[in-house]
Amino acid sequence: MKTALKALFLTNPSQNFNSYIKECASLLKNFSEKGLVTEGTVLHSHLLKKGIFSVKFIAIKMLIMYLDFRKLAEANQIVKEFNRFDLVVQNCLIKANTEWGNLVEARKLFDEMPERNEVTWTMLISGFMKYGRWEESMWYFEMNPFKNVVSWTAGISGFLKNGFSFRGLKLFLRLLESGVKPNQVTFTSVISACIETGDFELGMSVLGLIVKAGFEDNVSVCNSLITFCLRMREFDLARRVFDRMETRDVISWTAILDMYVEMGDLGEARRIFDEMPERNEVSWSAVIARYSQSGDHLEALKLFRQMVQEGLRPTVSCFSCILSTLSNVKNLQAGRNIHAHVKKIGIEGDVFISSSLVDLYCKCGDTKDGQFIFNSIKKKNVVSWNAMLGGYSMNRQMDEAKYFFDNMPTRSNVSWGIIIGGYVENKQFDKVFEVFNEMLLSGETPTKLTFSSVLSTCASVASLEKGKDIHGKILKLGFHYDVYLGTALTDMYAKSGDIESSKQVFDRMSERNEFSWTVMIQGLAESGFADDSLFLFEEMKRSSSVAPNEFMLLSVLFACSHCGLVDKGLEFFGAMESVYGLKPKERHYTCVVDMLSRSGRLHEAEELINSMPFPPEANALAALLSGCKTYKNEEIAVRTARKLGEFAEKNSAGLVLLSNIYASAGRWVDVSNVRKLMREKGFKKSGGCSWVEVRNHLYSFYSEDGTHSKVAEIYDILELLRSEMMTP
Repeated sequence: MKTALKALFLTNPSQNFNSYIKECASLLKNFSEKGLVTEGTVLHSHLLKKGIFSVKFIAIKMLIMYLDFRKLAEANQIVKEFNRFDLVVQNCLIKANTEWGNLVEARKLFDEMPERNEVTWTMLISGFMKYGRWEESMWYFEMNPFKNVVSWTAGISGFLKNGFSFRGLKLFLRLLESGVKPNQVTFTSVISACIETGDFELGMSVLGLIVKAGFEDNVSVCNSLITFCLRMREFDLARRVFDRMETRDVISWTAILDMYVEMGDLGEARRIFDEMPERNEVSWSAVIARYSQSGDHLEALKLFRQMVQEGLRPTVSCFSCILSTLSNVKNLQAGRNIHAHVKKIGIEGDVFISSSLVDLYCKCGDTKDGQFIFNSIKKKNVVSWNAMLGGYSMNRQMDEAKYFFDNMPTRSNVSWGIIIGGYVENKQFDKVFEVFNEMLLSGETPTKLTFSSVLSTCASVASLEKGKDIHGKILKLGFHYDVYLGTALTDMYAKSGDIESSKQVFDRMSERNEFSWTVMIQGLAESGFADDSLFLFEEMKRSSSVAPNEFMLLSVLFACSHCGLVDKGLEFFGAMESVYGLKPKERHYTCVVDMLSRSGRLHEAEELINSMPFPPEANALAALLSGCKTYKNEEIAVRTARKLGEFAEKNSAGLVLLSNIYASAGRWVDVSNVRKLMREKGFKKSGGCSWVEVRNHLYSFYSEDGTHSKVAEIYDILELLRSEMMTP
């Protein structure tokens, strides 16, 4: 810019006066747009020296520049040099005052004008609309003697910006009745109003008017139409509008990119993104967010780095998204770098940025720094409160989470879902029901995710009555059997022993995913319906696109084991890697060992254990030992017991299992020796636990636990029962 200014100073105006004036006007405009006050003042002095400032065109440009700089003294000096009233000068002053929000001064200037034109009236209409004073704006509109398309459009777009889309559409109908022809800005505003009101039929009617008026090829109008089609979920129509556009800008490409993002077609979205001739912050943010949401965090981070390298400044939503990505991959150091950057550019205080920072620190296990960020948020909302609540819950600090929850100024159904989900994850099942009941009493409606969490708790404690009660509430609230609730109900009924109800829920589901099939196949297998489990697995392969997973195949192997289909089970086991691309894990090997041991094929079971690519589980050795006992194979039993003993010395679970095996064989001396070894190594056996549901309340009892309020009465009853049992 300084080079251009120097070149102008060296130019002789008399050689090509018109070209010189145009260059001066261009520089003044650039100085104004870029806020270059010093350069503008220097040029002003140069023009005064050359005697060119008296040219009205240049004087007006200079006035606009000083008004943009808010240099009122210099602007007033220029105004004084106009000896008489000038309409353009007055319009410039009114425009500046409306932009500054000084509507009183703008109105005063308007009232003092001996004459006005359509620009004058339109500036007052737009100015009052801009600051929400739409009634005064419409007064000027109605009084306007120059109702042209610009003033009509100012009123329509003003209503839209103030959230009165319906009023804007009514004003558009008046425009059509008046005989004034809409322009591209009018149509763009009207399409936006149709989007806000969700009126698809009116939007299609407006499309007819657009074609009739000849604006179907206008880029801004087509961009609005694409957005309209996307909001109405008319994806094919949006694509047709995009395909027939002769000229496209970055907004057009970003809109169609949003369409594929909305459809969840990441492959096509990436293809569009790669083909874009120009990308802006919105297009980058859209594709980064999509990769992050789909779980491809590394690609999201790669694109973010590329975006920054290309010199684009990420939006607030993009920063928030990338912080969420970093929290998912638990990259605290990179997160701290982003934190430092957002602090440097002054957006750390944004509630979405700060909430994402809280989430980052907490997911990386640093709730202390998460709390520090939370405390620094000046205007906390429910999102930031939920972020901190979730941080305590995911770090198993449930006492802190409950205290925090109790002190929240406002709670959403998400807040209730977080605290309930935290108790589920930490297996504090009695608290789950307690807080869920509080939620219902507060009048808050549970989300589907919250219902799923409570149903998983019912499944964990096999509480059929509570599960049925939750099922009733789901039906009462009108929730349909979507894939998530349907799967949770199927699992709950199966694990609570009501396999018929489980099958009924599963059969009513209109959509089933991988988890739905898995819980039903697993539920049938574990409930003793091995043949039904295998039949359902085969049906899934025939009728759905769901691919078998490791949990599903584990259930299939379990079913084969319990119905004696050994060869069929071995066939499934062999197909895991060759057909389904799944590497068998310890539990799959254990299940096959159990299957072979049950059928008396002990040598094959032992060979399988010896060929495992990893050390066998204790349960695999125990299954083989049990088979040896059943089929009286002492040779294999000795070898297996030796291996189990070696395993047990490194693992408390192995010692417990070995102790139980010795006990079942009546070898009490060996049991005593194993228990002694456990004490020496500091191993502790988890206490036994049982529970009973009485009057909708769950009571838990732990071995050697004396904390129950009625422990004395309980032991008295147990002693009475034992004496009764001992009586011949």
